[in-house]
Amino acid sequence: MAGGWARDGAVNEQIDASIADELSRLKALRRPTGESFAFCAECEEPIPEARRIAIPGVKLCIDCQRGRDARPEDPRGGINRRGSKDSQLR
Repeated sequence: MAGGWARDGAVNEQIDASIADELSRLKALRRPTGESFAFCAECEEPIPEARRIAIPGVKLCIDCQRGRDARPEDPRGGINRRGSKDSQLR
């Protein structure tokens, strides 16, 4: 692929670097920080010590976290209707 003044593979390296940066940013967002709660923030059941040590800053017990993970984050469904080919043809 021609890249102007860029050397061969520079475009792919930039894409890979951008993906790696975004993945590290997302991992940092999902990871709780700070002091762990001794009791769940939702059901007030005790959080096991092993979980508090494994995930610093955890605020939910395993059952409540599973319930939260099972819920869809975006109630709108995440469909970009304006970007579909059908809407561009009209």
